[in-house]
Amino acid sequence: MTTNIQSNRILACEGLACPMPVVKTKKAIDEMQPGEVLEVRATDKGSVADLQGWAKRTGHQYIGIKEGNGVYHHFLRKASDCESKPDMKFPHVMSNEELNEKLASGSGIVVLDVREPAEYAFGRIPGAISVPLGQLEEKLSQLDPAQEYAVVCRTGNRSDLACHLLAERGFARVKNVVPGMSQWPGVTESDK
Repeated sequence: MTTNIQSNRILACEGLACPMPVVKTKKAIDEMQPGEVLEVRATDKGSVADLQGWAKRTGHQYIGIKEGNGVYHHFLRKASDCESKPDMKFPHVMSNEELNEKLASGSGIVVLDVREPAEYAFGRIPGAISVPLGQLEEKLSQLDPAQEYAVVCRTGNRSDLACHLLAERGFARVKNVVPGMSQWPGVTESDK
């Protein structure tokens, strides 16, 4: 038996890529009353980790997800004022140019790419390690907390969420690369 989940509002984000589902969700949630439920419909696989991470960071409740016909139906409950937290950006950032200079100097910084596997396959910074944001928590044991990491995604949104998670788990040398691969000026490689 399938249950029809009731929501107060439906937000159509089909066909939109990161960071737009989160940007539109934030705007929609801001217009809703505490306790109301928002259904976000998205086709971007990255929206799963993006919206869960955003909800956790802001105090809104990520109720769950249903998937059907390539569409992810995310359900979020707007938090009351006493439950919500300010949406804080990760304070330690690095520009694309700064990362490019560090890589050229052989500084030993490790590039952690948190985009989806397909994005990584079609264009990445040479030597970057692929750990999609949705798998980061389960793969933390494969990373060295003492290592310096430059975390990249397409625009700096998913990497911001990843940096928060890494910092919470004791990784002290982490920087979010902004604006990320969408404007990467350096050398890239791809799977042939």
